[in-house]
Amino acid sequence: MEQFLTDYIERIRAGVDDIPDTTAHEIASAFLAFRFGLYANAVKECTEAIRLLGPGKDPAHQGAYNALKKALAIMLANAQDLDNSQFTADLSLKFDEQERSYCAIRLAPETVEDPGTLELDNALLLVYAAAIIASSEDEEAMEEHRKYIVRLLTGYKKALGIV
Repeated sequence: MEQFLTDYIERIRAGVDDIPDTTAHEIASAFLAFRFGLYANAVKECTEAIRLLGPGKDPAHQGAYNALKKALAIMLANAQDLDNSQFTADLSLKFDEQERSYCAIRLAPETVEDPGTLELDNALLLVYAAAIIASSEDEEAMEEHRKYIVRLLTGYKKALGIV
């Protein structure tokens, strides 16, 4: 799954490699706050990262930026729910077909048992990858969570057809 993650990061690199440093740091902070269960902080960090992200300088990056904003919105909604001790996934927030092309885990809809978890997992993966690519300031901190991301991906190994 290490190679799968490396390939995914390389696949989306061109779409997010122009994120400004300040914005990239907010994206990394959003991931880390969520990962550490600091959900109120994650809400703030996701909100700020979405605001800072904007449309992107290059129109060719707009699809990646839209997918990343959706990923941050999915994390934000889940962080709000978890901060309020609610455990039902908000299924109204999901990646559309264009945004899904930036997701790591792409499964046929009829094979998905828990759509809310899949959306959140894809959001975490996209935010993690964007932070690794764009935030040199947070690279070391993000690398410390690589095993977590690989374990998350391992849960989808069979569904992805990886042996």
